[in-house]
Amino acid sequence: MIKQILFYLVVLLSNIIQVITGFAGTVLAMPVSVMLVGYDVAKPVLNILGIVASVFVVAGSYKNINKKEFLRITGITLLGIIAAAFFKNFFLQSNGSLIYKTLGIVVIVCALINMYFTYKKKERKDMPEFPAYIVLIISGCIHGIFVCGGPLLVTYASVKLRDKDEFRSTLSAVWIVLNSVIFIEDICSGYFTPGNGTITISIISIAVLLLAMLIGSLIYRKMSRKVFLNLSYVLIIISGISLLFK
Repeated sequence: MIKQILFYLVVLLSNIIQVITGFAGTVLAMPVSVMLVGYDVAKPVLNILGIVASVFVVAGSYKNINKKEFLRITGITLLGIIAAAFFKNFFLQSNGSLIYKTLGIVVIVCALINMYFTYKKKERKDMPEFPAYIVLIISGCIHGIFVCGGPLLVTYASVKLRDKDEFRSTLSAVWIVLNSVIFIEDICSGYFTPGNGTITISIISIAVLLLAMLIGSLIYRKMSRKVFLNLSYVLIIISGISLLFK
């Protein structure tokens, strides 16, 4: 019970930061959530929260979606998610510590990549087609297994979607599609079987998410986004390192 309460606190804090910074919610929550409630609960629940949050964004700004990039990103990352279905079985059938260590490495690398581009003064140059496709496929693989391929996808989107409203709306539309595919996969995998507690935890987590969105919106108006962005990077790296020793 205590671990579940701590999990809801993680959902609250990570999504407050998500609202303020525009990213980092799931990748920040996933490592700690896996340790608190296990992969079989953390992955499907955080995936649902990603869908709910993205629907709210798209509902109010669907006109800003870049349809060309939406189709490109969705199509290529779906290939990565399909590939992840095979990799995921390897992780789940192996020693549980492999999941923790792999996730730890993934979140640390993603945080370092985004820290580099955040603090780099020069504007990012356009990304060549082949490396761009590789980034999207890898992002899809990571998202399919751990539901936290966002930071890597941000690396691509930040050079292709320069307008902030277009960036936010297009990526949110992408998450609705990708997370919905993962949601269907989770149902087929039995994560939402009645009696295992995942459905109840999901409902409570959605309520916590709505509270986080309200609090985050209020804080965003009064405090520096840069401060919370720096904080999210630090917390992501710390949580990633902690998984390496799990």
